Amino acid sequence: MSFSERIYLPSILKGLAITFKHIFKKRETIFYPEQERPVSENWRGLHSLKRDEKGRERCTACGLCALACPAEAITMVAAERKKGEEGLYREEKYAAVYEINMLRCIFCGLCEEACPKEAIYLDGPIVEADYLRKDFIFGKDKLVEAPLKS
Repeated sequence: MSFSERIYLPSILKGLAITFKHIFKKRETIFYPEQERPVSENWRGLHSLKRDEKGRERCTACGLCALACPAEAITMVAAERKKGEEGLYREEKYAAVYEINMLRCIFCGLCEEACPKEAIYLDGPIVEADYLRKDFIFGKDKLVEAPLKS
């Protein structure tokens, strides 16, 4: 046995021992669509814009969430409520356009903390994979929760 063989042999045996030790352990793999991994209580999911108890949008387009966002992922355009839209919006001012760029968002939750009307929450589902950049810009069509059915 040469000198180099004596040096490498213990290392190879250690490596094989680790490999055999892990072969018979329970696997940690979770097969996602069929099995869902449990999430913690403080988990942050996708954003959702909430409605009040009467089904009106809570967001008043104050812009505090956009100012608090360190990634500058939120953009909004404010508009004035017109006559006859009292059932849709709480205040005279509302967000006509509300978009979140999910590719920029870091899910820090600062927008949720900054909102004085409790309109935005990070309690949505897990982010699903997609292939087009435009599909990661969420507008009000994806963010506003469904109206209450009575």
